Amino acid sequence: MASIFGHSIVGFTLTKLIDNKQVKWLLFAAIFSAILPDFDVLTFKLGIPYEHPLGHRGFTHSILFAIIWALILMLAFGRKNKLIWFMVIFLTTLSHGVLDAMTSGGMGVGFFIPFDNSRHFFSFQGIIVSPLGVGRFFSEWGLRVIVSEIKYVLVPCSLLLIVRFLANKLKNAHYNEI
Repeated sequence: MASIFGHSIVGFTLTKLIDNKQVKWLLFAAIFSAILPDFDVLTFKLGIPYEHPLGHRGFTHSILFAIIWALILMLAFGRKNKLIWFMVIFLTTLSHGVLDAMTSGGMGVGFFIPFDNSRHFFSFQGIIVSPLGVGRFFSEWGLRVIVSEIKYVLVPCSLLLIVRFLANKLKNAHYNEI
């Protein structure tokens, strides 16, 4: 898996790109949603093996889970802007599996569970897989994870936010001239 930091950065970025107005609660929900799929590590404690559809990188990393979770939050919190809530939560939840499919370890991501239980990786796997557990994260391995996420997550997300900021600045400058 990518680290909690990498997933959070994507949740933050997608929220800012899609809706920069009602950021407070939507931003919190998006960051939580970007991390949520990894709650499936609790299945290890229940004796559910990694490769099981409910195991790590299984159903909670699937497209269907992202849809269901987005619908729940949209109905619960997206009173005025249901479509924006749905899109942000769906994309941030789905982004978790996308990042995990770009990591260097594990058994792949079950994007199509429950319809197809196979696991998938993308051809690009440059993000170093994060160790499970806080203790192992604060090690040389964890440092390599952070460096790879800076390179493949933070820099691209920052560039997207800079482009968005500059586009808004140009748009506002144009409207002020009229």
